Amino acid sequence: MSTLIYNDTVVRQFSIMTVVWGIVGMLVGVIIAAQLVWPALNFDLPWLTYSRLRPLHTNAVIFAFGGSGLMATSLYVVQRTCQVRLFANALASFVFWGWTLIIVLAAITLPLGYTQSGEYAELIWPIDILLAVVWVAYGIVFFGTIVKRKTPHIYVANWFFGAFILTVAVLHIVRSLAIPVSLTESYPIYAGATDAMVQWWYGHNAVGFFLTAGFLGMMYYFVPKQAERPIYSYRLSIVHFWALISIYMWAGPHHLHYTALPDWIQSVGAAFSIVLLAPSWGGMINGIMTLSGAWQKLRHDPILKFLIVSLSFYGMSTFEGPMMAIKSVNALSHYTEWTIGHVHSGALGWVAMITIGSLYYLIPKLFGKQDMSSMALVETHFWVATIGIVLYVASMWIAGVMQGLMWGAINDDGTLTYSFVESLLRMQPFYLIRFLGGTMFLIGMLIMAYNVYKTIKGSEASNILVPQHV
Repeated sequence: MSTLIYNDTVVRQFSIMTVVWGIVGMLVGVIIAAQLVWPALNFDLPWLTYSRLRPLHTNAVIFAFGGSGLMATSLYVVQRTCQVRLFANALASFVFWGWTLIIVLAAITLPLGYTQSGEYAELIWPIDILLAVVWVAYGIVFFGTIVKRKTPHIYVANWFFGAFILTVAVLHIVRSLAIPVSLTESYPIYAGATDAMVQWWYGHNAVGFFLTAGFLGMMYYFVPKQAERPIYSYRLSIVHFWALISIYMWAGPHHLHYTALPDWIQSVGAAFSIVLLAPSWGGMINGIMTLSGAWQKLRHDPILKFLIVSLSFYGMSTFEGPMMAIKSVNALSHYTEWTIGHVHSGALGWVAMITIGSLYYLIPKLFGKQDMSSMALVETHFWVATIGIVLYVASMWIAGVMQGLMWGAINDDGTLTYSFVESLLRMQPFYLIRFLGGTMFLIGMLIMAYNVYKTIKGSEASNILVPQHV
């Protein structure tokens, strides 16, 4: 009998660090949310100012928490669906330690003010180069595993993971092209409207491929697994994949409505954004319909609750995004807190909830346990997190619409009805509700960390044999 086992060491490492970075990233988010209510909380220290902590928060949540979750699940899924051990074990270990080093360097440099100032692309050029090297190594491990697979076809989750890995590599390298002038400073090779266009081609597709395609790969494996049912429509999943990746790439200009960008490019971005609704909802419907025969299980399974709520927020966010890309709606919503509510309904409701649900499935299996130490705590986490998201998102929606209407209100003589400061004062109660919602979500992550600790304490890593085909 073969003793070849799956390489789950790197999966375990990424899974644990996903929880750790989730707490760190969301703690920084709660701190800057508190600073909007109580500005003195920066204590007059430059490294605690909102402007420095905010990019630390986005990088920690997207790349540290989200990225580690994607790497954990993709390297787990690709082995099971291909029925082979990971390609290049040493390279897989390099990916984990390299990714962790990048996160630590980001946590040091961003509060110190070392930045390239691009949204989601703030890291200075030496870290950018390291990131590219680690990402290419990750791609080699993933695609190398697919090449040596024992199964005749490539499961749909791997299509989404593969598209996410390839596209993020292209996005990162093209956006980060710069001319270094010192160890910490560089000039981008783009300028003016071109720089803005490249930035939001990158920024929107970081959302599209890092925060959507990758997590859809997670959804297509863990939802059927936890529901113990096959995916509702495999054909729809393939149509969903090709439609999504074909359309998403063109939607970036909707971030630049009413700017110096040529009007026809803005219109192309809006048109593709609206069309994007169809494939997005195709994936959401496919996931929810997979649970159509598992409603009884859903009532009693808190992990499935995380997964179904994540799909609901995915559907909501992918309806709201195309709607906000319509120019007349964008005139009201742009630069307001509505955008913040939209982003967090996707980041917390979709990305975090699908990741948390997947980890609750994954961690017991990685450590040889039947279930998490306490399913009651999983249930508690679900309700605390869900209520927190609703408070956060609803407060920002209301605040954003109010902001947009106040900014656009004009007196009969053509002067502004409200000053900017007046609109800011009206935000105070909504900022407080956002802070409370974010705090609840952070408390949920702390509950998860405790539950994970109790689950793995005293347990031994579970070694699972790779199925051998004669």
